[in-house]
Amino acid sequence: MNKILVCDDEKDIVNALKIYLTGEGYEVVEAFNGKEALEVLEKEEIHLVLMDIMMPVMDGIEAMVELRRSYNIPVILLTAKSEDMDKVLGLNVGADDYITKPFNPVELIARVKSQLRRYMMLGGVSDGGTITEPSRDILRIGGIELDDRAKKVTLDGEEVSLTPREYDILKLLMEHPGKVYSPRDIYSEIWQDPTFGAENTVAVHVRHLREKLEYDPANPRYVIAVWGHGYKISEE
Repeated sequence: MNKILVCDDEKDIVNALKIYLTGEGYEVVEAFNGKEALEVLEKEEIHLVLMDIMMPVMDGIEAMVELRRSYNIPVILLTAKSEDMDKVLGLNVGADDYITKPFNPVELIARVKSQLRRYMMLGGVSDGGTITEPSRDILRIGGIELDDRAKKVTLDGEEVSLTPREYDILKLLMEHPGKVYSPRDIYSEIWQDPTFGAENTVAVHVRHLREKLEYDPANPRYVIAVWGHGYKISEE
């Protein structure tokens, strides 16, 4: 049975998460600040952490920094809508994903399952969850996973059907997170052809990618347009 650490200073939230998670068959361990979470990790074999950012004694960001010194287990941050900078900081110091409060239980469970599936598939557990080297054939950005061996893409654990061109564009962007590619660069890399019509062709494929990978294609989280320059995939 997978064991999940839930860490939040609001006991009502901890209790609600415990109900959702135990209903899915997970064992839940509780903590109410970052210091308590780190103490739990020293004593228990934990497979995933759900952790609030704003907490007394030790906040979620500080706890993330300490956690990542020893553990590679997946961490999903629980954040308020007003904590955008903290979300970015949390992802930069090693969080795998975040859920905004008030959260949708269905989405939360889907993200938990996705992170656990990915963690187990990569063989991440070794000596109590200490850091091991993941396979280079598998690329991960947030909830997107690209397995180049199986030529398969999943979003939050669910397989996504992509055309070969869509797959190749996604792979190119995921191999270089944060790097901006112009439409001509993408066309040259993927089509291996002169760049006549590149902008329109690439724009259509990017639009289709967003329709398949984004919860809100009009406000993409992953495949981002950099006005006047091209496209990149978020470093989250």
